[in-house]
Amino acid sequence: MAPRQTQAGSTVAEFAVALLILIMFVCAVLELARLMYLYNTLQVVTQRAAALAANVDFKDAAALDGVRQKSIFRDAAGGLILGAPVTDAHVRIDYMSLSGPAAAMMATIPSASLPTCAANNRVACMADPYGAGCIRLVRARICDPAVAGVCNRVPYQALFAFPGLSVALPRATSIVSAETLGAPPGKAPCP
Repeated sequence: MAPRQTQAGSTVAEFAVALLILIMFVCAVLELARLMYLYNTLQVVTQRAAALAANVDFKDAAALDGVRQKSIFRDAAGGLILGAPVTDAHVRIDYMSLSGPAAAMMATIPSASLPTCAANNRVACMADPYGAGCIRLVRARICDPAVAGVCNRVPYQALFAFPGLSVALPRATSIVSAETLGAPPGKAPCP
């Protein structure tokens, strides 16, 4: 075999190895960039959801679905752009009370204990601002919808298959003060 043919073969092999390493590096950078995008975007999603839910009737399921959809930058049910597997179903909204002024502890109000309407929440909060039925805060979180009652972290779904990559998305949570909760000013309490 001539020396020139041997050199050409080794050049192709070296190029293939170098190209493989370059492609793996580019894929790893893209995956890391997407992971950082999700870490930041999920926090924005919870901020949007909490702020919108603070001004929406908590008894209106369609309005709450709209809040979840708007929080993930959509007008209909679906997933977060470049954010698979996160969908509007992953956005969990909780209404919370405060237990007392000295040691203000937040407690989630069960749906059965929520006031009958937002105007009744005003009445309940004026009567006892630290009562268990007074909605003072709205919390939005990103949770795995497969498990009800518990907020488990959502597993990260990689674009590229990397062996041994097992990452969970962050526990994105935002808490805001309850505002109108969908009740217009001056609305009379409901029965």
